[in-house]
Amino acid sequence: MNQSVIFNELVRWVDGLDVVEFTAQQQGNLIRCQVSRRYLQQFSAPKLVGADDTIEVFEHQRFDLEEMAEALITEEAFDSQGNIFIG
Repeated sequence: MNQSVIFNELVRWVDGLDVVEFTAQQQGNLIRCQVSRRYLQQFSAPKLVGADDTIEVFEHQRFDLEEMAEALITEEAFDSQGNIFIG
C-alpha cells in the first residue's frame, strides 16, 4: 500500500522550543515536524540568531529535511506528543 506523505508550504518559528516547525499529512492526519536551530546551524557559516535567518536556512535545506521527515514518519519515529523531531 502506498502511504505517501504530503508536505505543505507552511513554516513557522517556535521560539520557546528553538525549532522551525513544518507540517506533513499522511492518510488525512496532520503531523508536526520540527527541526532544531542547532541542527540547521551546520548549514550556515554565520551563527543563526533570529527566526528569519533560521527559516531561510531551513528553506535552502527544505527538500532534504522533508525527505528525512518522511523517512521518520514511515518508520513511525514519533516523539511522545506525536511529532517528528530532527536534530
